[in-house]
Amino acid sequence: MFRILFYTPEIPGNTGNAIRLAAVTGAELHLVEPLGFTFEDSKLRRAGLDYHDLAVVHVHANLEAAWQALQPERVFAFTSDGESSYTDVSYVPGDVLMFGPESVGLPDAVKQDAHVTARLRLPMLPSLRSLNLANSASIAVYEAWRQHGFAGAKL
Repeated sequence: MFRILFYTPEIPGNTGNAIRLAAVTGAELHLVEPLGFTFEDSKLRRAGLDYHDLAVVHVHANLEAAWQALQPERVFAFTSDGESSYTDVSYVPGDVLMFGPESVGLPDAVKQDAHVTARLRLPMLPSLRSLNLANSASIAVYEAWRQHGFAGAKL
């Protein structure tokens, strides 16, 4: 399945929603510290509902630890200045879909990391800055999963 990577997420509700996303799609969720919340945060628990035990979630001390654990062949960094559209990619299971913190997105050094295969963007009106983190991850995961016929899903 696909792997979602949140680099230093800040808002507990977004990560809670991503936990639910991971559970219902079979994706793995990987979080890179520092996190802007704790796992006891009520907003995280509320957003994730009762899906916390149904999702595969890993927390990594830093990006290098995440790379070591993931051993990624392909990493797609989602960023507002991406060179290609997220729909231009033929996703394969095991791909890492990486997203940055809510307030600033992925830092340039992370976007330029040697593990990054491509920088992708989601279309938006030009006058707006960004889309919600959990919504962005949902769009990307569902496109990747759609390309594989929603394998394993009840349709």
